[in-house]
Amino acid sequence: MIQLTRLNQTEVMVNSELIEHIEIGADTVVRLTNGSSFVVRESAEQIMTKVVEFKRRILGEIRSANRTSD
Repeated sequence: MIQLTRLNQTEVMVNSELIEHIEIGADTVVRLTNGSSFVVRESAEQIMTKVVEFKRRILGEIRSANRTSD
């Protein structure tokens, strides 16, 4: 999950696996696979960075768990 900020400053946690696409324009619109969408303060580049960091962290935890179980 990644944390994003709506335009009204409300924090929202988003399952990054559900992001279908991000619309880049005057506002950044995140569209999910379930059809919902919302406008956030972060840029598309910032969202991509958050997703990559989240996935790296998860993969690191999996690798660490696999090393300790060997």
